[in-house]
Amino acid sequence: MARGKLRIYLGAAPGVGKTYAMLSEAHRRVERGTDCVVAFVEHHGRPRTEVMLHGLEVVRRKELEYRGAAFTEMDVDAVLRRAPAVALVDELAHTNVPGSRNAKRWQDVEELLEGGIDVISTVNIQHLESLGDVVESITGVRQRETVPDEVVRRADQIELVDMSPQALRRRMAHGNIYKADKVDAALSNYFRPGNLTALRELALLWVADRVDEYLQQYRGEHNIRSTWQARERIVVGLTGGPEGRTLIRRASRMAAKGSGSEILAVYIARSDGLTAASPKELAVQRTLVEDLGGTFHHVIGDDIPAALLDFARGVNATQIVLGSSRRKAWQYVFGPGVGATVARDSGPDLDVHIVTHSEVAKGRGLPVARGARLGRSRLIWGWLAGVVGPALLTLLLTHIDVDLGLANDMLLFLTLTVAAALLGGMLPALASAAFGSLLLNYFFAPPLHQWTISDAKNIVAICVFVSVAVSVASVVDLAARRTHQAARLRAESEILSHLAGSVLRGENSLAALLETMRETFAMEAVALLERENDTAPWTCAGSVGSGAHVGRPEDADVDVPVGDHMALALSGRVLPAEDRRVLAAFAAQAAVVLDRQRLQSEADRARTLAEGNRIRTALLAAVSHDLRTPLAGIKASVSSLRSEDVEWSEEDRAELLEGIEAGADRLDHLVGNLLDMSRLQTGTVAPLIREIDLDEVVPMALGGVPDGSVDLDVPEDLPMVAVDKGLLERAVANVVENAVKYAPEDTPVLVSASALGDQVQLRVVDRGPGVPDDAKERIFEPFQRYGDAPRGSGVGLGLAVARGFVESMEGTLNAEDTPGGGLTMVLTLKVAGGRPPVVPDLSAQMTS
Repeated sequence: MARGKLRIYLGAAPGVGKTYAMLSEAHRRVERGTDCVVAFVEHHGRPRTEVMLHGLEVVRRKELEYRGAAFTEMDVDAVLRRAPAVALVDELAHTNVPGSRNAKRWQDVEELLEGGIDVISTVNIQHLESLGDVVESITGVRQRETVPDEVVRRADQIELVDMSPQALRRRMAHGNIYKADKVDAALSNYFRPGNLTALRELALLWVADRVDEYLQQYRGEHNIRSTWQARERIVVGLTGGPEGRTLIRRASRMAAKGSGSEILAVYIARSDGLTAASPKELAVQRTLVEDLGGTFHHVIGDDIPAALLDFARGVNATQIVLGSSRRKAWQYVFGPGVGATVARDSGPDLDVHIVTHSEVAKGRGLPVARGARLGRSRLIWGWLAGVVGPALLTLLLTHIDVDLGLANDMLLFLTLTVAAALLGGMLPALASAAFGSLLLNYFFAPPLHQWTISDAKNIVAICVFVSVAVSVASVVDLAARRTHQAARLRAESEILSHLAGSVLRGENSLAALLETMRETFAMEAVALLERENDTAPWTCAGSVGSGAHVGRPEDADVDVPVGDHMALALSGRVLPAEDRRVLAAFAAQAAVVLDRQRLQSEADRARTLAEGNRIRTALLAAVSHDLRTPLAGIKASVSSLRSEDVEWSEEDRAELLEGIEAGADRLDHLVGNLLDMSRLQTGTVAPLIREIDLDEVVPMALGGVPDGSVDLDVPEDLPMVAVDKGLLERAVANVVENAVKYAPEDTPVLVSASALGDQVQLRVVDRGPGVPDDAKERIFEPFQRYGDAPRGSGVGLGLAVARGFVESMEGTLNAEDTPGGGLTMVLTLKVAGGRPPVVPDLSAQMTS
């Protein structure tokens, strides 16, 4: 059973007339003879809406009891049993009473659509799920009843019911929407002019986006090519904090204002893995961005602003959306922050949007110490604290009059040793311990300014100092290395978890996986190489990135073997050894994805072979009946003429010969279609493209139809088309013969042509029974005959051959409904380059 169609009346606010428009459409359909019923319509006491219910069949509602009160809801089972052609269902976003069949009314509507029932419904713009927060910010009212945007977007038709805010307020004041006791409160709150204007703008923009989608679909179907505006790519920088959801929704609304916009959410993790990000929150944000039609990316980079800008420029982004910093004022001493740095370094090619949110300036915790590889600056500071620090401390202590005592002096020197260990690791700490012990001996242990120690207790104290300093330094260095290892493993686990998740979801193609690998490891190019055996040359199975790709794994900066005859080659920089563990996992997954793609290709080939077997089976059935029918007629006529027992008159003989000729022509036509279909299936159709006038081809294609069955309207001033004359004649003949077969006897088929931009359209219009929408593509499949076509009238190849010939000439052949009933075949051809299209003189036509 074919799925029903959904039509939605969309409004900016209650009272604009959605229900009234829906009921008016129902009355129009009933007048045309359509079986239409009211499944659920709520008139809310509005007299004009209530009057529109008169004359329409209403399906009895289902009564439910909840918390001691009685409620009525749509009875889905009753509507399905009634099985009307069209059902009216008001308030698509309505939440059903607990105990109902479904939680939401849009789920009830889905069941009706699956049951083959067309549905007409209504919804307000504030009930769309993605607009909930922005509507709340405008009106101050949070909508509890929402409908997923995708449900509304999947509707076959969306009609905007529009009304100016002033007219809507007048309707409210006249009591046409709410009762008199609620009018004043509504006008001063929800129905303020500013609120209505903003909601109206949201509705207009949302519907405009749908119009753009329909227009692009139409242009693609009709192969209309022209310059489009640059595509907006919006990168959302995520930190894993709670503000991420607000940023994603804001970016979604920005993208919705431009047709074809794309959202890319990116989370940048440091290579050491130390981060305040919540894995649970990141998972929620990933789901949200994917639900809104965007993509989620995970990138590693120690310099967050630079990594974010590199990613944005790498994907050719036009805008970056960031949240206001969560740091407190005093935390800016550590730097200007990611947002300010990105805005400063973005340049003129990137617009940076800083979005406020509820977590601004609430703090993000102290900067977390990183125990990754120590950079050059850390090492320098460590040596300064371990060597220069004790010298400066000695200078300070020797120039003050206060005698702190040897024990306190040792604690001060021990503090510098610990600082050297924290900053520079083990070596600066050992140097600090050794240098500090010498200074303590020379400047602070009696006798002063000598390398000898008179008191044995001081010898023990200095030895204890050295041992404690070395122990503390080793412990601090060990803790730092363990922290680095743990952080590294955490980062690896995040990457591998992301990789495993994409594998389980079956998302990654080979190109997408290689691109993820290139982003993760910040490489310029990644290629997967393979060869048949140890001596065969390497071939590239897939690659991404810029620059020349390597021909051999050993020529790359990094190569990872995958099995015996496959290798992963990365160019851009040399990776440290610890990165190769994760890289090996990516390489293994790349091999799996490649095998999966090849298996999919083999499955597609198997389906093609199965389709070929189906066609051969249908061909045998056609040969067994449709070809034998004319042969039987010819054989019977010839046997009758050769019979010596009957004396045939001249009229009988002529009639038998005419039957033989008609059967032979019919057989020739059937065999010709079979041969043409065979050529199309094997791909041996090679059109000879030339510049030809349609008025030279179309009349010749009408030789096989009865006189007077076709009205021809092909202007002589049409531009020439680039086609194969023979193929076009055969295609037009098949289409016209099919139209004549189904057209009424007293109504001729109209064949007309017109120019449209750089295309010429030939329309074959009949007034026959027509074809339902769900069968318009099926009639172009081989061995398909629609409706009650009599057996023996053909093998169902005419339209399939016609479309195959037209597409081989880079044209299109589609079926449309004829206004008033019937079917129109639209054959679209390209204008030849040597002759420009003719622009009609509209002023001359108007004056004539």
